[in-house]
Amino acid sequence: MLAQLSGLIIHLIQTIGYAGVFLLMTLEAALIPIPSEITLPFAGFLAQKGTFILPFVMLAGIAGDVFGTMILYAIGYYLEENFVLNLINKYGKFILISQHEYRTVQGWFEKKGNIIIVLAKLMPGFRTIIGLFAGLSGVSFAKTLTYTLIGSVIWCVSFVYLGDALGTHWNSLEPVFRKFELVIGIIVVLGLLWYINHKLKIVRLDKRIKK
Repeated sequence: MLAQLSGLIIHLIQTIGYAGVFLLMTLEAALIPIPSEITLPFAGFLAQKGTFILPFVMLAGIAGDVFGTMILYAIGYYLEENFVLNLINKYGKFILISQHEYRTVQGWFEKKGNIIIVLAKLMPGFRTIIGLFAGLSGVSFAKTLTYTLIGSVIWCVSFVYLGDALGTHWNSLEPVFRKFELVIGIIVVLGLLWYINHKLKIVRLDKRIKK
C-alpha cells in the first residue's frame, strides 16, 4: 500500500511540478493520509537534479501545508458551537467529557495555543489534525496562521533540504518517521487510558462522598 502511495506521489509531482507539491501538502494538512515524509524529500531530490528550484519547492510545500491546516481550522471553528457542544451534550457521558471540561481546555488552548500549534506541526500524525483542534478551541485566525506558518517553515524547509542533501537516498527518511509516528500513537493511547482511569476514579470518589 505504501509503495503504491509513494508511486502516486512521485508521479503527481513529476507530472504537475510545484502544483503537485502544493496539492499533496494541502491534502496531508487536511487529514488526507498523504505523507509529507515522502512528498518533500522527493521534491528536494528533484531540486538537486535541477528539475526544480529549491526555494520554490520549499515555498510550494509551506503554502500547501498552511492552506490545508487553515481549511481544517475553518471547519473546526464554525462547527464549535453548532456541532461539537451538541455532541458533548448528547454523548459526553460516554466519552467522559463535560461542557465544563471542554471550556477549560478551550481556555488553556487559547492561552498556550501558540506553543501547541508549533510543536504539533513538527510531529508526524499530530501535524495533520492541529488545525481542527485550533478551530474547535476558538484560537484566533491570526494566531493559528502565524504559528502554523512557523511550524510549517521548519518542517518543510528541513525535509526538502534533507531530500536535496541525500540525493538518490531521499526515501530513507520515510521509514524512520513511520516508526516515530507509531511511538507517538502508543503514547497517545496510553495517555487516553490514563485519562479514562483518572475520570473513573473521580466518579467513584464522588459517589462515595454522596453516600
